[in-house]
Amino acid sequence: MDDLFGTAPKATPGRGRRKEADRPLPDRLRPERIEDLVGQEHLLSDEAPLARMLAKGRLQSLILWGPPGCGKTTLARILAGAVNEPLLELSAVMSGVAELRRSFEDARKLRAGGSHPLLFIDEIHRYNRAQQDGLLHEVEDGTVTLVGATT
Repeated sequence: MDDLFGTAPKATPGRGRRKEADRPLPDRLRPERIEDLVGQEHLLSDEAPLARMLAKGRLQSLILWGPPGCGKTTLARILAGAVNEPLLELSAVMSGVAELRRSFEDARKLRAGGSHPLLFIDEIHRYNRAQQDGLLHEVEDGTVTLVGATT
C-alpha cells in the first residue's frame, strides 16, 4: 500500500534482524562510527580517555553517565565496533542474576574464540547488591569488559 512517503514496509515474520525500513527512525539515524558522533569532546578529543583507549585498540571497563537520550547506548555500540569486539547487551530493568550468568557463559565462549567481549548494561544503577556482586568476578578476571550506562 502506498502512502505519503512511498510504499509502506511489509511486516516480516519471525524474529531476527529487522530490515532497514522496519527499524524505527531514531534507530536508523543512530550514528554508527565514532567520526559520526557529535559532541563529547571531553571524551573523544585526541588526549581524552576514550580516544587514548581506542588508539590502543582496547577498552577498559567504564560507566557512561548522562540524561536519557544523550547517546550512551549509541556510544557503547560505537566503541564495540571501533575495537572490533562483540557487544553483549542487557538492561538492568529487565535482567537479573540468571541473565548475567547467561551473558558470562556467552562471553566465555567468545573469549575461547579469541574475542574480548564488552558487556553493556543499561540502567546499571538499578542493579541490587547481589546483582552487582555477580558482576565483580567476571569483570576482574577479564571475562568481560563492563560498559555501564546510568542517568
